[in-house]
Amino acid sequence: MSWKIAEKYRRTLACEEGTVVKGWGGKLTVCLVYPNHYRTGMSNLGFQAVYALLNDCQDVVCERAFLPEPADLTEYAASNTRLLSLETQRPLADFDLIAFSVSFETDYLHIPQLLALANIPPLASERSSAFPLVIAGGAALFLNPEPVAEFIDLICLGEGEVLLPKLLDLLRTSGDGERSAFLRTAATCPGMYVPSLYTVSYDGDAVTAIRPVEGLPSCIQRQWAAELDAAQTGSQLFTSETEFGDMYLVELSRGCPRGCRFCAAGFIYEPYRQRSLESVREQVRKALERHQRIGLVGAAVGDFRKIGQLCRFIRNEGGKVSVASLRIDTLDDEMIRVLVESGHKTVSLAPEGASQRLRTMIRKGITREQILDAAERLIGHDILNLKLYFIVGFPGETMADLEEMVQLVEDIRSRMAATARGNRRLGQLTLSVNPFVPKPFTPFQWCGMERASILEKKAAYLRKTCGRLPNVRVQFEGIKEAVFQALLSRGDRRLASLLLKAGETGSWRRAARDLGVDPERLVSRTIPLDEVLPWDIICCDKRERLQHEYRLALDGTPPGEVKS
Repeated sequence: MSWKIAEKYRRTLACEEGTVVKGWGGKLTVCLVYPNHYRTGMSNLGFQAVYALLNDCQDVVCERAFLPEPADLTEYAASNTRLLSLETQRPLADFDLIAFSVSFETDYLHIPQLLALANIPPLASERSSAFPLVIAGGAALFLNPEPVAEFIDLICLGEGEVLLPKLLDLLRTSGDGERSAFLRTAATCPGMYVPSLYTVSYDGDAVTAIRPVEGLPSCIQRQWAAELDAAQTGSQLFTSETEFGDMYLVELSRGCPRGCRFCAAGFIYEPYRQRSLESVREQVRKALERHQRIGLVGAAVGDFRKIGQLCRFIRNEGGKVSVASLRIDTLDDEMIRVLVESGHKTVSLAPEGASQRLRTMIRKGITREQILDAAERLIGHDILNLKLYFIVGFPGETMADLEEMVQLVEDIRSRMAATARGNRRLGQLTLSVNPFVPKPFTPFQWCGMERASILEKKAAYLRKTCGRLPNVRVQFEGIKEAVFQALLSRGDRRLASLLLKAGETGSWRRAARDLGVDPERLVSRTIPLDEVLPWDIICCDKRERLQHEYRLALDGTPPGEVKS
């Protein structure tokens, strides 16, 4: 074992608050793995919540592992050291269970790499019971687990508060029994998916059938916690080496009530649930005993009932409030005042659609006037820096839509400039522009992604027109990276070979060339409505509703209306 790696891990632990270290004697040992770097994984509230849930069990030891930094990978290779856990620096192969927590599809790339680094065969079919059981969960797998189905023994489809107790009970009762028997039993439980017990058939690019072995469900329902007050999800671990540092994150809600047609959050976390104000207050009160800044977490923070009261409570208790973004049509003046008092200099808003026509199509539910009013209200409260999120490449988008977007940006900047003349300070307007990526379980899951060459032209146009404006900055997400994200979002099990090859070559693009895979052709394909989707094994009863929304969107019907 490399003493350099072990010593670095000990230094990392010394900077943490909230770490749990247990003795191993007679306990089920779990290594919870976030397939990205430490800084990223430790900023993920879901990852921290699972760590706490597992360690709350007296007979369970849960330690962590992450994707090593490039310099650490070099040291691992030079010293012939196998991937180690953070808490006790034990090889992952020594654990009973390896549990991947995966929030983003692009991290699928690291799963076979991490298994190989641990000297564990990446393919589930090549692992005997001498190796740890490999499971996985997280939002990326709620959407489409198929690209990594060949690597995982068991996939948890749903929220940890519901699934983990049942899984742990199964593991306790299985003892040293045959792994195949355990998996067969687990596959009969709601929300548990064992890919090896399902056969997939193909015809060209398309999936033609997904067949379970006899006795298993043909449709697996995600599991969700009915009562969030019982969950009390909040930060468990603190370290200066993460994005949030000493900030205490508290979850307000799950899902989103808006149902934007491109966004998965509103569909995979249905039904939309909020915690009670009293429950959040109590959690915040305890958190403020040690942490001053409180981060409010949820896909729809602005929709939380009495959000202004909550923010004022935090401030009156001596805390400061932080949020990732605000909903344009639910800006709360009390919340804005608290954000200013908490030191916020920048606020993010998400118009997303470039034009009013597109915002109607995606069911964003906001108007141009509301966007301008929101910007003006924030500036009026002395929040001078605004960040606007836009998506380009929606189905049917034209240059006329982008021209409307440019005009909107110019109008917002004009209002910023008018305010600046009064206080002699002009803020920064940042545009964060991302290519549209079709996501499973949204009405746009059948849509093809726009060709990279067209997206490049649109990016150049926006950089030229908006980038020339004073105090306006344009950030455009990498188009090649967005293509890879789309490939993993809509891919099937055959991507396992590409992910394995990418681990060998160090580049997914080189792996695709070597294997003769054309990612852009695959992601730009519009999928017929009657075609079997790779993720149809999950919540297949949602399909008819999504098709209905898809038709309404492309038909131009406004939200809430149905054409006869």
